[in-house]
Amino acid sequence: MKIKYSELIDQTLYFPQEELKYEDHQLYFHDIPLMDLVEKFGTPLKFSYLPKISENIKKAKSWFKDAIKKNEYKKSYRYCYCTKSSHFSFVLEEALKNDISLETSSAFDIDIVRKLYENGKVDKDIEVVCNGFKTDDYLNKISDLINHGFENVIPILDNYRELDKLTESIDTTFDIGIRIASEEEPKFEFYTSRLGIGYKDIIPYYSQKIAEHPNARLKMLHFFINTGIKDTAYYWNELFKCLRVYARLKKIAPEVDSLNIGGGFPIKNSLQFDYDYEYMIQEIVYQIKKFCEEEGVEEPNIYTEFGSFTVGESAGNLYQIISQKRQNDREKWNMIDSSFMTTLPDSWAISKRFIMLPLNRWEDSYERVFLGGLTCDSDDYYNSEQHANAIYLPVFSDTKPLYIGFFNTGAYQETISGFGGIHHCLIPQPKHILIQKAKNGKLVYEVFSEEQKPEDVLHLLGYK
Repeated sequence: MKIKYSELIDQTLYFPQEELKYEDHQLYFHDIPLMDLVEKFGTPLKFSYLPKISENIKKAKSWFKDAIKKNEYKKSYRYCYCTKSSHFSFVLEEALKNDISLETSSAFDIDIVRKLYENGKVDKDIEVVCNGFKTDDYLNKISDLINHGFENVIPILDNYRELDKLTESIDTTFDIGIRIASEEEPKFEFYTSRLGIGYKDIIPYYSQKIAEHPNARLKMLHFFINTGIKDTAYYWNELFKCLRVYARLKKIAPEVDSLNIGGGFPIKNSLQFDYDYEYMIQEIVYQIKKFCEEEGVEEPNIYTEFGSFTVGESAGNLYQIISQKRQNDREKWNMIDSSFMTTLPDSWAISKRFIMLPLNRWEDSYERVFLGGLTCDSDDYYNSEQHANAIYLPVFSDTKPLYIGFFNTGAYQETISGFGGIHHCLIPQPKHILIQKAKNGKLVYEVFSEEQKPEDVLHLLGYK
């Protein structure tokens, strides 16, 4: 009978993996010794391993390069980072090392572009694709960038009003794009995305408002669906509908030269994760080329806006199991020294799953448990993992501390929970460290933010 946790892993999961291994009585993530990290910085702890950001960008660019060459595709590929996935300066600065463009979604994003320019991280030729519903503040900041020489800023029209507002405030020629309001999957509560302009309205709108516009030049058609890039009939059907619009536009608007297929590459959320990135990219490039050839139009430059794929797999969260509660004959609750609602809000808000593994004690016997956070909210729990919708961990002991890690947590978690703010039941935000790798291969650690202190929280609440 297999009773060790390590034997359970061998029996049920694909392990070790490229980024995860267990050696010398501890778990390693991208060769980072995680128990050493715990001893050095304590728990709860958030860490970001920055080289992984560049690694994923380079992978995607290489896959597209190969697909373009294989399919004899005549145009180019451009990688955009979707800033809303993580706005932190260390993320943007690492991503920008790789010759990429940026995709923004709100007025404050433009302030980030300004700050990057002031700090010498980007030049005025940085390409910025401005998405989302645009408030007057957002539109004014886009216009201000363009008026000050940022010639590669491309506002993507979400509605008819936006072009009128941009025309009023921009005093030079400028590029624009149009976002297609794609149809959602049948399971959605609505049929059509609230973002963008309907398929049938784009050609008439171009003819009436853009074709003879003195300053605006239509450069890009933008397409995105919420469920992401998947090998499903729904995805291919929506892509072909987008291509039909592109082909019709190209015939009357030769200046349109780019197709933005948005984001949506999944990231690894399980040790049994299986997604063929290369196949999907090859198929997308092939289908775009084939469709354009059949329509007799020039194929477009291809843009993507990868957010989670860029930054998600670069980070992890570490916790200690501080106690175990037995509520009945069957349920054991292992309590972490933090809150899932504070540190992993996607886990309770949209039932998102992350890779979860213990950092130590793999040679001990295991038990089935539930994981509980420190808030008094019944939703502050985590109860399923890759082990057949259950969590198995080494048996709890008062004398042998157990530590666990959640991995690939780099996208959205801090922005959703509110970095540095007030959290449910005033559970503090954990310490956050950055990890780089020096030229000699040595890991370099930097504390980005300390764990919140009581006085920090009281000050925010107005207690003097």
